[in-house]
Amino acid sequence: MPGGVTGDPGGAAGGAAPATVPRPPDRKPAGPDRPARAARRRPRLPVPVLLIAPSVVFLAALFLWPVVVGVSQAFTGTDGATLAHLRRMVDDPYFWPAVRNTALLIVVLIPLQFAFALAMALLLRSRPRLSSFYFYVWCVPLAVSDLAAGLIWLSILTDRGYLNSVLAHLGLGDGFAWLSYQNPTTMFVAVLLAELWRATSLVLVIVVAGLQNIPRDYDEAAAVFGAGYWQRLWHVILPQLRPSLQVALILRTILGLQTFAVAQALTGRNFPLLVGETYQWYVVLQNERVAAAIALVILAVSIGTAMVYLRVLRDPSIQGRR
Repeated sequence: MPGGVTGDPGGAAGGAAPATVPRPPDRKPAGPDRPARAARRRPRLPVPVLLIAPSVVFLAALFLWPVVVGVSQAFTGTDGATLAHLRRMVDDPYFWPAVRNTALLIVVLIPLQFAFALAMALLLRSRPRLSSFYFYVWCVPLAVSDLAAGLIWLSILTDRGYLNSVLAHLGLGDGFAWLSYQNPTTMFVAVLLAELWRATSLVLVIVVAGLQNIPRDYDEAAAVFGAGYWQRLWHVILPQLRPSLQVALILRTILGLQTFAVAQALTGRNFPLLVGETYQWYVVLQNERVAAAIALVILAVSIGTAMVYLRVLRDPSIQGRR
């Protein structure tokens, strides 16, 4: 019957509305959507963390694990935790002279290297003739290893070396024992000269790179307003060179604390240094635990000086913005 409801003709004839059964809403199977929603809700690592994670793992394997092993060797023995290795290190007759010589070398060497490097970099900045040639010549020692530099200076300063030969040829004596243990001052000067010749080029490269990032407009503007050369150097160039000087200072101090091959080639143990004592205890005396204790002293001093440099040479304008 058209218009009627099947099975209830009376209700349709009497005008009553047909009874409808509500249909349940369509439900999609929840199974496939739940993993997608869970994946969307799961927190994801930030992209910067993912980018630096390989470097963190590499540095942990290269630096953190050796530090942990060194600490365990320095503070443990056959019976467990002990300070016997530290006491043996301190009681060694070569330890405190090594500390003194290393500190003296750093105090004298670093200012001289920065003075020479800054002077050479400013000379190159003025663009003299053959400036590129000067730069390459000054950077030649950068390609020479520590031991090779020590052997070069050994051939100059030994008893029958080039320096004594020149002095004898000029009639200024039969020679001088520059590297004798009886002359600690000349031994120190020999190590200082060799390290100054070898490592100043590293500071020079860093300073030259920093000077190239300084616009000449500031210097020229200061000159227009009547500032002299030293005023421009102190108030214009050096403040903008602060980051490069900070990096060079940290690197050279840490590398200066690790001076070993040059002194070993020139003086042996007559001029003891901290890294040289580490070598003596580890290789010659076959005591890796005392060697680890000395290495931890070098590590602590390196980290401490780096923190002091970062604090002292901090840019005040950046600190103020923070």
